[in-house]
Amino acid sequence: MSTDSELRIVWVYPDLLSTYGDRGNLLILAQRARLRGIPVRTEEIRTDEPIPAEADIYLLAGGEDAPQTLAAERMLDDGGLRRAVEHGAIVFAVCAGYQLVGSAFAAQGRKYAGLDLFDLTSDRGPSRAVGELAGPVDPALALPLLTGFENHGGRTHLGPGVRPLATVSVGVGNDGHTEGAWTKGFIGTYAHGPALSRNPALADLVLRWATGRESLEPLDDTWHDKLRDERLAALAARGKDLRHAA
Repeated sequence: MSTDSELRIVWVYPDLLSTYGDRGNLLILAQRARLRGIPVRTEEIRTDEPIPAEADIYLLAGGEDAPQTLAAERMLDDGGLRRAVEHGAIVFAVCAGYQLVGSAFAAQGRKYAGLDLFDLTSDRGPSRAVGELAGPVDPALALPLLTGFENHGGRTHLGPGVRPLATVSVGVGNDGHTEGAWTKGFIGTYAHGPALSRNPALADLVLRWATGRESLEPLDDTWHDKLRDERLAALAARGKDLRHAA
């Protein structure tokens, strides 16, 4: 955490990257920290502002092709996010934000340079992936089943520097087999929903990493559980009953 013991969470470029309720990830992290008595400061850094390098958690959200390419260009010029990662900050990136932290991504019919912060690259798939996304999370993270909503045309390929966040039971994710990526201090995913509302244990993992705590006090997750149960029930109605794995 920051030297003043205040957890500082930065949402990068909400004026460019903000789709499918991804702002909820910022709200969920802040609220789950506050409920545990952890002081929190949230910031929304727009494209005409420098990205601070001293925060604890950085959030990158989804976006359309043109905003994604502009965001990548400005982040490369700014350099603040790279400095933050070098200082040990946590990055949680969704969809377009997930793609642009890799070495390259495809948009508007061409290839663009990414931030090259993590060992992955993205290109275009044969069709657009739209709908529910679910699957078991890497056992090393000891988390429940991942659930979310995906809407993307990209396919993401992981290098040896990262591991898949989950395997795909429903949906496409990275390539129809794996979904997302992680390494200590970084989680990338195609899951909207928002992801951290539908997966509160994932939110708590991000908070544990950022605060250095091995465990956090349990919270009343009745609302989150209801949301997860509704979506899993919808999948079961389509013949994909994953509720036993949730």
